[in-house]
Order: sequence, then structure tokens, then C-alpha cells
Amino acid sequence: MNKMRMATGVVLVSGALMLSGCGTMQGWFDGRGADTQNVPPGNAETSERIIEQEIYGREGRPTSTIWDIFGNRGDAGQVGAVNKYIWNASLDVLDFLPVESVDPFTGVISTGYGTPPGGGRAYRATIYVSDPALDARSLNVAIQTRSGPVDGATVRAVEDAILTRARQLRARDSNL
Repeated sequence: MNKMRMATGVVLVSGALMLSGCGTMQGWFDGRGADTQNVPPGNAETSERIIEQEIYGREGRPTSTIWDIFGNRGDAGQVGAVNKYIWNASLDVLDFLPVESVDPFTGVISTGYGTPPGGGRAYRATIYVSDPALDARSLNVAIQTRSGPVDGATVRAVEDAILTRARQLRARDSNL
């Protein structure tokens, strides 16, 4: 029985010490550290601003909270800074080309040389998706062969195929 009382007392005392420590640390979390007490009157706001800049940088205190994860999200059609339907359609249409590098934040897909099914020439493509909108202006395609760039009609045909596939993917997602 004595050991039980002693354990309960230790838990209560340690809990009280932890709670009392929370009150003194609150000033540090608010940006009002102990240094602001030694600042001459009228300079307290300036020192708080300096402390916040030291802790958070020029942007200041963050405005987001943990509850922001439950709020409204951005457009579901975006991957990084590009439209996910154009992005996926580009990979679908040019799936015969080996992908060398992708960067969804800048919107660039670079491929190596590959031969289309039923074709004899090897092609290489660079796709640039410049905007989150599902729009023809968001897509830029550059295609070349080993002997140089292909003509504009071929590039437009590939762009049209990518945009058509992107619209199909969006229509499929909207039916879910």
C-alpha cells in the first residue's frame, strides 16, 4: 500500500511540475521570450518582429494549421504545377518511347529514341506541360528523329492525339 501511495505522489508531483513549466514556456512560443523584458518601452513590437524573423524568416509566422488538411483542396486535375490528364495522356500516347526523365513540377517529360509500332523510324520527344488547365496552349511537344526535327504536321498530330486522350481520361474520371 505504501508503494502505491508513493507512486501516485510521484506521478502527481511530476504532472504538476510539467503543467507549471507549460505556463513559463508559453512566452517563448508566442514570440515573447525573456529578452523582451529588458527592451526599452516602445521597442517591444520591434524586438518581437526581429525574433519572429529569426525563427520563421522573412515570410513571418506560418498561417496554416493542422486543421488545414481537412479543408478544401486544390484542383484534383493537377500533378505538381501541371494538368494530370495531359500528363498521363502524354505518357499513354508516347508509351513506345523510353522515358528518360520526368519532372511534374516543371512539366517536362524527356524520352529517348524509340520506334512506334509498325514504323521503321526512331523518334525522340520532349513534352512540356506549361499550365494546369486542360487546354491546347498548355501542351508543347518537340519530336525529332536521328536526322533532325520532324515536320509540323507530325507534331500537331501527336499533340492532337495527346489532347484527345486527356479529354477521354477526364471524361472517364467524371463518370466515377
